[in-house]
Amino acid sequence: MSKAATENGAAAVKYSRVMLKISGEALMGDQGFGLHPPTVARIAQEVKSVRDLGVEICMVIGGGNIFRGLQGSAQGMERTTADYMGMLATVMNALAMQSALEEIGVFTRVISAIPMDQVCEPYIRRRAVRHLEKKRVCIFAAGTGNPYFTTDTAATLRASEMACQAIFKGTKVDGVYDMDPKKHAHAKRYDHVSYDEVLEKHLGVMDATAIALARDNDLPIIVFSLDEPGGFRGILAGEGTYTRVQG
Repeated sequence: MSKAATENGAAAVKYSRVMLKISGEALMGDQGFGLHPPTVARIAQEVKSVRDLGVEICMVIGGGNIFRGLQGSAQGMERTTADYMGMLATVMNALAMQSALEEIGVFTRVISAIPMDQVCEPYIRRRAVRHLEKKRVCIFAAGTGNPYFTTDTAATLRASEMACQAIFKGTKVDGVYDMDPKKHAHAKRYDHVSYDEVLEKHLGVMDATAIALARDNDLPIIVFSLDEPGGFRGILAGEGTYTRVQG
């Protein structure tokens, strides 16, 4: 894409810096566990298409495709240990996404809340902001670095610290519904829904801590289908189907 085309594209989009939050399960493809490289590569292309518009991108990826701390705790494992194992799983996913992005020419940094200097950078806010200003995709890993907090909360925290203008949550469906649309044909999709409605109706957009943090910082959450080709880029250009969570 030429410089002029990039500048024109950047002028056409609503946001200049966003957070993309996806679950670890999104990287599994049709598998029941682990990473599916073609799926990781497809998501990387989606991210590149938005980066090429001039948008600065942060990412947080869950670890549920490898290990979920809450499930480990439910099976008798000590909760803190289980949560730290889940954080390490998010680092593995972040490294996989970094590899896929750099394979297609997108410069990235994996930034971990748990220091592990041999494989990624420690989290330093000013350094991360500088990476974004240099148009590198910043992939934040290891959650908040603390047990008892989900990657949804980590995404909302990092989005607030990075001064992102919105959180884009990629899911399997094209927005927020009042019930599971895969099980109920008459499920109603919301175009707009407030933070308080999400909490009161238990709509499952993100956990309560993440929603409250987004509400307190007036940070909109855009819920869209990651399975829709070009969906991420389309929504940034004002097209497509999605639900907007805001005050």
